[in-house]
Amino acid sequence: MKFQIILILFICLVSCQEKPAIDEIATPLKSKDHTAIEGVIQNYFDGWLTGDTTLISKAMHTTCHLKFVRDGKIDRRNKTQYLSGFKPRPRLENANGKIISIDITDTAAEAKIELETSDRLFTDYFNLLKENNRWYITDKVSTNKVKTSK
Repeated sequence: MKFQIILILFICLVSCQEKPAIDEIATPLKSKDHTAIEGVIQNYFDGWLTGDTTLISKAMHTTCHLKFVRDGKIDRRNKTQYLSGFKPRPRLENANGKIISIDITDTAAEAKIELETSDRLFTDYFNLLKENNRWYITDKVSTNKVKTSK
């Protein structure tokens, strides 16, 4: 009987405690590394959408490789080969880039991004490394598909 009374008192105390309002719950701040990686990816987006190889190159390490599937086989391009496919142009209309996720562990990170144009959706997975306090895309694995009209 004594145990039951103690249990009931404990349940009442726990349930009667005031819960914080939603706006009182702290949201975690982005780390400096997270913000820096967002900046690298934004350079990539801006370069890709305008054909500005200087911006794309700034985001990628010299050793960066692009990998994708073409005709059922894995194809690989080094940074120079990849950049040679871009020509300066006005910013693509109805196109944008979006960061889906970023995961950081010490000096290594991965990011999933999407680039959407009027007719295609590109999904890229970046591996990034931090060298001399600066983040670089060191590898890119990519896929894309034609958008279906509704």
